[in-house]
Amino acid sequence: MRKVLGCIKRAQEEFDMIQDGDVVGVGVSGGKDSMVLLYALYLYKHFSPVSYELKALTVDMGFEGFDIHSIETFCRSRNIDFIHAKTEMGKLIFEEKKENNPCSLCSRMRRGLLNRLCDENGITKLALGHHGDDLIGSFFMSMMFESRLNSFKPVTVFERAEVIQIRPLIYAEERDIYEAAEKHSIPAVTNPCPASGHTQREAVKELTEVMEKTTGQPRSHIINALCRSYLIK
Repeated sequence: MRKVLGCIKRAQEEFDMIQDGDVVGVGVSGGKDSMVLLYALYLYKHFSPVSYELKALTVDMGFEGFDIHSIETFCRSRNIDFIHAKTEMGKLIFEEKKENNPCSLCSRMRRGLLNRLCDENGITKLALGHHGDDLIGSFFMSMMFESRLNSFKPVTVFERAEVIQIRPLIYAEERDIYEAAEKHSIPAVTNPCPASGHTQREAVKELTEVMEKTTGQPRSHIINALCRSYLIK
């Protein structure tokens, strides 16, 4: 967890993600990334130079087998407010609309609901569990499938939304997150999404692994380069 906290501290120092008095809502899917982020921000509160309140937000897609009990118990034991929104989005996307690109629509719908939950619960910052490997993946996908150089930003401000999106794990690597989850016995909920493991992002992830093994250069070089481009802007 020390590595993950170090990455959050660096992201905070460089991108000024959280300010005094912020109410930070963590988008918790139940996976290791979002659960580790929630726990890390809970720990970070104890030595952070800024004071903030922490809440957990879970959008339940309505997939069979999605059990929020472990998330709820985790939050309750740490006095973290847990906000759960039950939906039928999964059925709409996969059964009714039968989307060819379900991940894109799912992401937009979940993000829209998360923004609404933030507005209803006085949340000023929406923290998402995207990490450095996700940053690389989004960059490569944009380049290969959209013919442009683009990825998500560490801090995203929307003109029509009161909440600001932040990604405190931007410098963290997936392997460090998984190691922290295992070492600290952080619970994770199995993802019952039908598209899980069969997306373009998974293919790009494998490509990144091959690149690192072939060149011998750590993926942190790419993460740092992309983050540096945002600092320059």
